[in-house]
Amino acid sequence: MVILKTPIEIAALKEGGLLLSRVLEETAKRVVPGVTAKELDAYAERRIRELGGTPSFLNYQTSRRDPPFPSTVCISFDEEVVHAPATDRKVEEGMLVKLDIGMWYKDLCTDMATTVMVGRVTEEKRRLVEATHASLLVAVEKCVAGGWVSDIGKAIDKLVRREGFTTVKDLVGHGVGKKVHEDPPIPNYFDRHLKPLRLGLGMVLALEPMVNAGGDEVGVKDDDWTVYATDMRPSAHFEATVALTEKGTEIVTPIVYLGSQ
Repeated sequence: MVILKTPIEIAALKEGGLLLSRVLEETAKRVVPGVTAKELDAYAERRIRELGGTPSFLNYQTSRRDPPFPSTVCISFDEEVVHAPATDRKVEEGMLVKLDIGMWYKDLCTDMATTVMVGRVTEEKRRLVEATHASLLVAVEKCVAGGWVSDIGKAIDKLVRREGFTTVKDLVGHGVGKKVHEDPPIPNYFDRHLKPLRLGLGMVLALEPMVNAGGDEVGVKDDDWTVYATDMRPSAHFEATVALTEKGTEIVTPIVYLGSQ
């Protein structure tokens, strides 16, 4: 069931989204060779709490049977697509580092992600990041009241395939706000098996294209969290929370994109 948000709730989400975007940008600027994922995670958690929020990923469980997620930020390297817990692994020159972060603020949560190119990266990685960022912008354009959820996935997949890359099929965007993950699912491709759903006012959605340089096949590492591209080619990820309002489509979490460093 899609949970619609009131104008008051959307205003609170926008307030929290601005703060979360600030935390993500600050953290992204600290992604430099030699820093560990745990150091980045500790910084992000401290900043979220200083700004009056609570990490929404820390101790999150997809079900009661699953172990709680141990980090504030999902910090994924190169072929890792998403959901990697923070470890002592160090950032290295030439890596792609994906930061996926969520925050509770005034009893509502927002969600966003960015990909950082560390120093000089390969041409393939640069093109991958640029295409993934562009696909998020296209997704926002297609996310309009009166349109269809499928319009978003079609637009993302068309752009990604045109650039020679593939969208991950096993992971999707989603509703957000009252819960970390809500209906509806927002595939980054056209899924003919999904019941058509029209976009409407009051929807708050996390749009998040995940794009692989190689094939779209993914697996899960032994930590039971980290999703990775099985062909070990690089992957990129961008995400923003948006709200459909009387004013139009509003970006709740301003997109963080550092570009080439």
